Amino acid sequence: MTVTLITGGGSGIGAATARKLLDGGHRVTVTGRGKQRLDQFAAELGTPDLLTLVGDAADWDAVSAAVETAVERFGQLDAVVANAGFATFDTIADGDPEAWRDMVLTNVLGPALLIRAALPALKRTRGRIVLIGSVAGVVYSPGNIYGATKWAVTGLAENTRRMVTDDGVGVTLVNPGATETNFFDADGGPPDRAMMTADHIADAIVWAISQPTGVDVNTLTVRPIPSPL
Repeated sequence: MTVTLITGGGSGIGAATARKLLDGGHRVTVTGRGKQRLDQFAAELGTPDLLTLVGDAADWDAVSAAVETAVERFGQLDAVVANAGFATFDTIADGDPEAWRDMVLTNVLGPALLIRAALPALKRTRGRIVLIGSVAGVVYSPGNIYGATKWAVTGLAENTRRMVTDDGVGVTLVNPGATETNFFDADGGPPDRAMMTADHIADAIVWAISQPTGVDVNTLTVRPIPSPL
């Protein structure tokens, strides 16, 4: 039985991953900024194997407390999924710099804080780190600040892998293409093209977490068919 902590786990890809892990008999902690959403998610699933914690993925005190609470509740930590993130859907030419600040903190600082907080526990279990990147972090897009944050996550994944591989800790970067979640709510809804479901990406995350000891899957890029990027 594994114990996994997922940031931004109250909806979308994070919630789908939590459901699949719980269905497989795992124990899961999810964090998020919205208490109501987390409470609804916990009530929907109604299992003691799910722990929900309110907290900002870009706040060190909240992230370190979540890791500590998860270990205290379940006795160990086997995997973390840095899923929290969002896009401002603008460009460097016309965007809102204040919104960029929040996006950079959530998308880049957030995963780094989770790694920093969870690493001691993951070394004990020889566990896994899963970072949710994006196709926008492996292809270039004109003026895209969100894409720049995901390029940073791409670099963070490999830099982390090189740091922790001798400790027996695996690192997987999962790069979703267009996925039908609430991610696009701030942009007026999903684009009119082929989309995947949150469950499709959750399957990839669970597969990565479930790899046997000694096997490290480093990058999974998952696109819908057809995909323009």
